[in-house]
Amino acid sequence: MKKISIAIDGPSAAGKSSIAKIVAKKLDYVYIDTGAMYRCVGYYCLQNNIDLGDEQAVSEVLKDIKITMDSENRVYLNDRDVSNEIRQDKVSMSASKVSSYQDVREFLVKQQRQMAKAGGVILDGRDIGTVVLPDAELKIYQSASVETRAMRRYLENRQRGLPADLETIKNDIEQRDYQDMNRKISPLKKADDAIVLDTSDLRIEEVVDEVLKLVKQKESEG
Repeated sequence: MKKISIAIDGPSAAGKSSIAKIVAKKLDYVYIDTGAMYRCVGYYCLQNNIDLGDEQAVSEVLKDIKITMDSENRVYLNDRDVSNEIRQDKVSMSASKVSSYQDVREFLVKQQRQMAKAGGVILDGRDIGTVVLPDAELKIYQSASVETRAMRRYLENRQRGLPADLETIKNDIEQRDYQDMNRKISPLKKADDAIVLDTSDLRIEEVVDEVLKLVKQKESEG
């Protein structure tokens, strides 16, 4: 049976990465964490005191950035494991900022398309189905209420030992949504042929089961 390409888009903290990782493992697909790639660029700029508001300055450091991932979903920036550091809320905001820059998007989209060429991949982000993989066989727009997403991020941060204030996280998510949906380049939006999956009232196992059903249907069609 032909393995397909799966694109999962949606707002911050909608649980896209968690679902994508589980589904990839169950299907023996390759999971490509595109959000982590943008976080790496934002994190690098923060660590090296690059002005996030200076598009040219951010573009100039791209040549110094190497991002790799392993089979355990660990993320490496210039060969250093930054899997936990890039999940901080301030890095989330920096990722949203740098992702609005054309050079950054071209730099990372080129890598993402190359990774996805062989099929049997699942990618999640803000513009996978609309820009990165517009020909993906299955497109899902995964959403949840702001309150649900804030609580998920709060619990995730506590589990990781990161700062966790629910009201601050909720405000950050609302700000991130606004930035993502209103940026000029590749704004967050649902692809015309994407299937909407609201996970506000679903347990993670229920979301996984729903995605697996959709994949099975698409694979059989292929």
